[in-house]
Amino acid sequence: MTAIASNLQAVNRVIAQAAYIAQRRAENITLLAVSKVFPVAAVREAHKAGQLAFGESYVQEALDKIAALRDLPLEWHFIGPAQSNKTRAIAENFSWMHSVDRLKIAERLSAQRPRNLPPLNVCIQVNVSGEDTKSGVSPGEVLELAQAVAQLPQLKLRGLMAIPAPAEGLELQRKPYALLRELMQQLNAQGLGLDTLSMGMSHDLEAAVLEGATIVRVGSAIFGERQKL
Repeated sequence: MTAIASNLQAVNRVIAQAAYIAQRRAENITLLAVSKVFPVAAVREAHKAGQLAFGESYVQEALDKIAALRDLPLEWHFIGPAQSNKTRAIAENFSWMHSVDRLKIAERLSAQRPRNLPPLNVCIQVNVSGEDTKSGVSPGEVLELAQAVAQLPQLKLRGLMAIPAPAEGLELQRKPYALLRELMQQLNAQGLGLDTLSMGMSHDLEAAVLEGATIVRVGSAIFGERQKL
């Protein structure tokens, strides 16, 4: 068994154990392998081990990988911040966009999504830690943005995403994810019908699953320490 295959097994065990504690079904949690800055060969190796969904943050790097891996039935998620001049490439090549944080970006994605493709699944990124350097809307701005995004054709608003400030210890790690879960509940009380919480990475995977994550974004725990392409 390769290192990546072994790592995937280990990550899936952590997800399964946390889901069991939370009285959830592990199959309702999607593992997104964050393949940014890892080579095409690593993605092929992960796919051979059963991984189908991959996350990228840099548009040109992602486009090169998508082109090189067209022979595989992979699902591509864009998880990085989106600049206006990159939205067309995202709209045309990805199934998911996790990091919508302003209406302008959502409007461009909707207008540029090819009509022969299913609607682009999108999540709104929320700055749950209030960091000045972090992308995302504030919790108080989520409802207005979500209602506007939900009206756009060629997009399907699925839920919320967050990248909180790093914290040590399970209880501290759970707090921002509990906030995100409560925000989604509030939005659903307004009739938005969201079903996705994209939250949790290698270092706080268990906390995210315990608080209801439906997509966890894991890179280094699968592929190892980040390397240059």
